Amino acid sequence: MTKKSISASKASLVLFLCQMISALDVPLDSKLLEELSQPPTITQQSPKDYIVDPRENIVIQCEAKGKPPPSFSWTRNGTHFDIDKDAQVTMKPNSGTLVINIMNGGKAEAYEGVYQCTARNERGAAISNNIVIRPSRSPLWTKEKLEPNQVREGDSLVLHCRPPVGLPPPIIFWMDNAFQRLPQSERVSQGLNGDLYFSNVQPEDTREDYICYARFNHTQTIQQKQPISVKVFSMDSLNDTIAANLSDTDIYGAKPVTERQPILLTPTGSTSTKVELRGNVLLLECIAAGLPTPVIRWIKEGGELPANRTFFENFKKTLKIIDVSEADSGNYKCIARNILGSAHHVISVTVKAAPYWITAPRNLVLSPGEDGTLICRANGNPKPNISWLANGVPIAIAPEDPSRKVDGDTIIFSHVQERSSAVYQCNASNEYGYLLANAFVNVLAEPPRILTPANKLYQVIADSPALLDCAYFGSPKPEIEWFKGVKGSILRGDEYVFHDNGTLEIPVAQKDSTGTYTCVARNELGKIQNEVRLEVKDPTMIIKQPEYKVIQRYGQVSFECIIKHDFTLLPTVIWLKDNDELPDDERFLVGKDNLTIMNVTDKDDGTYTCIVNTTLDSVSASAVLTVVAAPPTPAIIYARPNPPFDLELTGQLERSVELSWIPGDENNSPITNFVIEYEDGLHEPGVWHYQTEVPGTQTTVQLKLSPYVNYSFRVIAVNEIGRSQPSEPSEQYLTKSANPDENPSNVQGIGSEPDNLVITWESLKGFQSNGPGLQYKVSWRQKDVDDEWTSVIVANVSKYIVSGTPTFVPYEIKVQALNDLGYAPEPSEVIGHSGEDLPMVAPGNVQVHVINSTLAKVHWDPVPVKTVRGHLQGYKVYYWKVQSLSRRSRRHVEKKILTFRGNKTFGMLPGLEPFSSYKLNVRVVNGKGEGPASPDKVFKTPEGVPSSPSFLKITNPTLDSLTLEWGSPTHPNGVLTSYILKFQPINNTHELGPLVEIRIPANESSLILKNLNYSTRYKFYFNAQTSVGSGSQITEEAVTIMDEAGILRPAVGAGKGYSETLFATSPVMHTVRPTFYKVQPLYPRIRNVTTAAAETYANISWEYEGPDHANFYVEYGVAGSKEDWKKEIVNGSRSFFVLKGLTPGTAYKVRVGAEGLSGFRSSEDVFETGPAMASRQVDIATQGWFIGLMCAVALLILILLIVCFIRRNKGGKYPVKEKEDAHADPEIQPMKEDDGTFGEYSDAEDHKPLKKGSRTPSDRTVKKEDSDDSLVDYGEGVNGQFNEDGSFIGQYSGKKEKEPAEGNESSEAPSPVNAMNSFV
Repeated sequence: MTKKSISASKASLVLFLCQMISALDVPLDSKLLEELSQPPTITQQSPKDYIVDPRENIVIQCEAKGKPPPSFSWTRNGTHFDIDKDAQVTMKPNSGTLVINIMNGGKAEAYEGVYQCTARNERGAAISNNIVIRPSRSPLWTKEKLEPNQVREGDSLVLHCRPPVGLPPPIIFWMDNAFQRLPQSERVSQGLNGDLYFSNVQPEDTREDYICYARFNHTQTIQQKQPISVKVFSMDSLNDTIAANLSDTDIYGAKPVTERQPILLTPTGSTSTKVELRGNVLLLECIAAGLPTPVIRWIKEGGELPANRTFFENFKKTLKIIDVSEADSGNYKCIARNILGSAHHVISVTVKAAPYWITAPRNLVLSPGEDGTLICRANGNPKPNISWLANGVPIAIAPEDPSRKVDGDTIIFSHVQERSSAVYQCNASNEYGYLLANAFVNVLAEPPRILTPANKLYQVIADSPALLDCAYFGSPKPEIEWFKGVKGSILRGDEYVFHDNGTLEIPVAQKDSTGTYTCVARNELGKIQNEVRLEVKDPTMIIKQPEYKVIQRYGQVSFECIIKHDFTLLPTVIWLKDNDELPDDERFLVGKDNLTIMNVTDKDDGTYTCIVNTTLDSVSASAVLTVVAAPPTPAIIYARPNPPFDLELTGQLERSVELSWIPGDENNSPITNFVIEYEDGLHEPGVWHYQTEVPGTQTTVQLKLSPYVNYSFRVIAVNEIGRSQPSEPSEQYLTKSANPDENPSNVQGIGSEPDNLVITWESLKGFQSNGPGLQYKVSWRQKDVDDEWTSVIVANVSKYIVSGTPTFVPYEIKVQALNDLGYAPEPSEVIGHSGEDLPMVAPGNVQVHVINSTLAKVHWDPVPVKTVRGHLQGYKVYYWKVQSLSRRSRRHVEKKILTFRGNKTFGMLPGLEPFSSYKLNVRVVNGKGEGPASPDKVFKTPEGVPSSPSFLKITNPTLDSLTLEWGSPTHPNGVLTSYILKFQPINNTHELGPLVEIRIPANESSLILKNLNYSTRYKFYFNAQTSVGSGSQITEEAVTIMDEAGILRPAVGAGKGYSETLFATSPVMHTVRPTFYKVQPLYPRIRNVTTAAAETYANISWEYEGPDHANFYVEYGVAGSKEDWKKEIVNGSRSFFVLKGLTPGTAYKVRVGAEGLSGFRSSEDVFETGPAMASRQVDIATQGWFIGLMCAVALLILILLIVCFIRRNKGGKYPVKEKEDAHADPEIQPMKEDDGTFGEYSDAEDHKPLKKGSRTPSDRTVKKEDSDDSLVDYGEGVNGQFNEDGSFIGQYSGKKEKEPAEGNESSEAPSPVNAMNSFV
């Protein structure tokens, strides 16, 4: 069973969890260790004999682990130590370690004593050793008077050091005044007690600076003794000194330096004793005097010195035996010998023993109802005494536990319960020391747990063993069973091996062993199962091995190594030369299936080996290369590089990984760079993204990664020829989840109702989540109000609605991303507003200044900001015509709207009708809608020029006269003063004759022209005048008759003047000699061709006089174009037709004809389609109630159109008198400036672009006139905006309401387009 490593912080806890003697074993699983309840265990403590530096703070360590974490207490000298009462003592957080503050006034001596730590939780109490605290001491040398040492040459000498007694004992060494160590040898050496021994002195030993030094390591101080003087006298110098005072006999009797046999300087006597403790180092010393210098030898009486543990020091004067035991007791003899004899000393050594463990108690984990034992066996010399404690209390006075029985060094537990959990201490002591061990009894009732990850994949090569793990834990110990598949039968038999740790072994795995295996663990508390998968792979084989090659020098050679492998494994190929790495030479190119050597040299001779490795197996094959003479230089071929291969991921970290690869063949064009791409198999499988690129000389790159992404990488090589194919993908690497790095963007707060706040944002995408469980924390609070943040966590959505808010108040808003691992960084705040409501007040002080007959300027005061209750969008001016001052009659109320953006306080009202009374009001607008209207303001426009007369009819033609009848202008625009009639003859070549002008009183409506030429065509121009000037004219043509006996047809009205109808007339104004003959009128005929154009279609209508059952057609084309006319056939005898598919903003010509009558067609009419409509502004039209209303209106219009068409088809021909009396209501059908119609302003809902109507007479000699008051002159394009003075920005809109007609209704059939325009 493979054990995983764990963190150092949990190592100590793991150690005691593993010390089990029961049937239960706690696996080394960090997550499991964190979940299980455990009694405390001391993991770290100070030494028993703790010598401290008195100048530094005292730190007494006591660390413990447990679940729940333990609390700590201390005793000092056997009584409770209340650290709260001592300001100098603190305990580290989450620890039992004491810190005694010496550096800030405390004294170490005051804290000497015996300390003991207790760690306690709900399952028991563990105690530390008795920790004896003693401050170190380094006293000064006592002063003493040292006499000089005068020694005769050859004598022995001992210089005593006698250092002060310190704690701990100092280290002794001898030096001179120059701080140089004194040389030592077999003759001169330092003893274990620090004295300096001379076996015999020599003259060179004379000096005055023998200094003994004592170094105290704890305090890092060195003390020195006063220098000792030694003077050695030789016999020659001594004889010279005393010769004068001695007789000859005495002089000659003085002995010269003589040799002496050895005597022992230390130890003294012939025998001594030594006691040492087991496990310590035994040091025995013998130093002898003598001349020559004696040699020391050691023996053990009755035995041998222990091998491998015996060492000789100090020139063999010291015997050192390490790790002594009772077997090392005995007599040790040292023998000092020189040429004159020997001396010896016997040291009797006795080895005692402080207590040591034979069987230390080990932690016990039991299930309820189980039995167990704690054994505490120790030995020593003398034999130690064993005593037990429970939770730090002697077991004799500890609380009773019926499951516990003490039997000497053993505690027997039977039928334990969870309350039996405790920590027991075993104390083994004798006169040389003690041992204290904590061992807990932890009674656990745990259902089975399987620690092996679910669906873990195991991969092996066929015919090799497979080991499937099932690491488990439970209390009582679970039973393990294995099944193949989810519902397979239990596995048994010799083909499987079942290990105690739960592992299933398949000794020889075959391909059919592949599959899912289920491990089931059960005990009396439950059952759990886990599935693992086994994949048995095909072995890797080299199917084409490298072959022996002979190549000419400077040539190119390639060794193939084609492999066959399991398709799920990624093989890597390594090439070796002579069992070593390939030379670092760019000539060696390693490809996917080959090794190529360029420009071969003699050094390339050798054996080349191809080694193929997968994650599961390895194979190899070799071949020899022999190099001979060089061939001619081959031609160079350039190509794109081969793809890189052998991609490998190393150094996997949470946010980075190192990718390495082997370049493919560069194909004679150096690789300039490598492009690295990645695939996210978790969020976007199959999609490759650009990651980075590196120079072509680089084959490794450190890649930055995002959390929670399943990465695969591929590499593309690039040279001057192009890009290689992508490499094979690397292995996948799933990065760990992490907190989100970023928060949603585009956070907004906009209310949809007056009492809510809609918070929206752009959600994070894909790998931005950094982990599973992406959610958002939405927070808000009212701005500039001392409110707390209100927060809510929502799922992965992009909107949250806050209800019950005040109307249009600012809010601070922030949206923070979070996932299962935690929160993103604190988001930035944005300002939003709760929902808007309609404005409360109307603008005040509305004033109107009339500029001219069609233009006025309106002023108003802005409303207070607080009453707007929303974002101020502007002001709307509603204005409508009340009545025309010329007729004093009311008309349809057609309200128009102009919108002025922003905080404007004035605007221009264009397109007014002259000589009219108007009303207007102003309203403020916010995002919700319009506020109340200001009081209506009345204003009047001055007179203007009139429109053209409503009609001109020519009747009663004779040889020399014509009768003219006309209708007053639809829009007189003031008080009419007169009419102006102009006419002139037209000859057969269409040349115009002299122009005659007649002024007619304004109250007239007909005129007879006499004295006209017979059989002559005349063209008439007719217009009205006010005091301001002349209005638009209407034209008509007619001819006088040739035969006064002819029967005249009924007169036909000119309508709107679009036809070219010929009339028989008589001259009146000019005196012309008449010719009396008759001519029939032109018959049949088509007249009054009218058009109503929209953007892409036009409604054509006409009047026909002639035989019944005529088949009509309509011809049309682009005005001014030389293209052929396009022809459309009219079904039946209808007098209208709709042209479709027209181009917006284009002028067209049109005429109507009848089939079967050659050359019988109407005059041409010219019309212009409207420009393309501007996009609608989403306003009230987006409201549901308004859409429903418009649908109802559209349905009503459709019904009206159907009724009109039915009446039109049933009506047939209309009599001329009916047409004369059927004039359209000028208020309902406004006229343009040239042809009797006005271009209408679009209403607020339609927003059609402004256009001005146009008309071209039949002879195309009269040009279209432009109005000076056109809306286009005041606006910017179709939106009607001012650039120059900023007086108005907005749109025109109108609401029409039908009133009783002032004149006769028109007999013309209403077109669908006109009908729509009447309602919109």
